Amino acid sequence: MPVVGWLNAVAADFGEPRAAAFRRGLQESGYVVGQNVAIEYRWAAQQIDRLTAFAADLVQRRVTVIAAGTTPAAVAAQAATTTIPIVFEVGSDPVRLGLVANLNRPGGNITGVTSLIVEVAPKRLELLHELLPTQKVMALLLNPDDRALAQAQAREVLSAARNRKLELHVLNVRSEADFDAAFADIKRLQVGGLVIGPGSVIDHGINKLASLTVRHAVPAIYQFRDFPAAGGLMSYGSDVLESYRLAGVQTAKVLKGEKPDELPVVQATKFELVINLKTARALGISVPPSMQARADEMIE
Repeated sequence: MPVVGWLNAVAADFGEPRAAAFRRGLQESGYVVGQNVAIEYRWAAQQIDRLTAFAADLVQRRVTVIAAGTTPAAVAAQAATTTIPIVFEVGSDPVRLGLVANLNRPGGNITGVTSLIVEVAPKRLELLHELLPTQKVMALLLNPDDRALAQAQAREVLSAARNRKLELHVLNVRSEADFDAAFADIKRLQVGGLVIGPGSVIDHGINKLASLTVRHAVPAIYQFRDFPAAGGLMSYGSDVLESYRLAGVQTAKVLKGEKPDELPVVQATKFELVINLKTARALGISVPPSMQARADEMIE
């Protein structure tokens, strides 16, 4: 029975919906866990430095393929082996990250799915500024320990801020314990709007972040629907569960014998705008009809 080595930066309880979507992709392609495929799970629980050892362990166990979810996991897997096939799910351009040579012909032993979280980050700032046209001071919240993802996100959003003549402060959080201090800085800097960046620590703490944005009256935008569903103002991005399902489909292709270097990287094609109108009213924000018309979902 082939074995998939699962490598992920988040905790198991938070990441299980993503794992379920991955298993659904496998099953759609003819692989049922426990019947004709097995999965060895390794969850780093936001401790990025554990990924290197986890990746080495999966290589030592000679798993059939490594499914690396999140950018830090993909980077760790790539460093651990050049022979075992790797299928990633990442939020940035895998060419820029150095994971593949080309999207259509990845080369080497690695392919996967990208949700282009970083590439649409300027759009999130644009939407926030459209909603808050008088605000000239914005902030970007990042986890610097997710180095590749954080650096790419900061570069894209800082460039977008300069183009719109906005002042942008980059605030760093390495754990949920840093969230309160970050909001104290937001108040001190008189920030008018917040772009919440990607990363396992931030993903895992998004419910707490949503609560803090409401408590401190900070209009904010995030990439996933979880944020406005938890009371945050808005989100814009692709469906992460769909990305993991597609990663399951890609993994099944590898299990059937297709070569990773010949499997094109799958890119997200649908991006959703979700607005929490109840939160907007609580913050005293009037969502223009043009933006409401563009929204895929409005939470009342």
